[in-house]
Amino acid sequence: MSFWEALRIGSSGLTAQRLRLDLISNNIANAQTTRTEAGGAYQRQDAVFMPEEKNAFLPKLVAARRNQLSNLQGGVKVAEITTDTQTGPRVYDPTHPDADAQGFVTYPNVDIVVEMTNMLSATRSYEANLASIEAVKRMALKALEIGR
Repeated sequence: MSFWEALRIGSSGLTAQRLRLDLISNNIANAQTTRTEAGGAYQRQDAVFMPEEKNAFLPKLVAARRNQLSNLQGGVKVAEITTDTQTGPRVYDPTHPDADAQGFVTYPNVDIVVEMTNMLSATRSYEANLASIEAVKRMALKALEIGR
């Protein structure tokens, strides 16, 4: 694996986790939104990740051994952003402007505890990708020092 490929893999992880953090913060921000432009309560969103295929332009030495490296992946990408269609909690509040005829308000299906747990996981994953980029950078600098 080349220096640039290792950086690209790490940066794909950073990008994916950053999007995940954005979705989580959007979920938390809309945890009490009972009316959206589409109508109804806000529905939480989540990112689905999948492995990226490795580079099509591998160096000639590596390309000769392509069959041996066929199970290596080249990072991560966001396959899709899903919307959780599960109905949120219904609370009796006839004074709320979004209450139905029976006086119930449907709130978003956002659980703050789950979102905070996901945020911690995404933050740790982001930090791990950042550490891998730092390690690649240190190895490249050491290789340059050896070449002096």
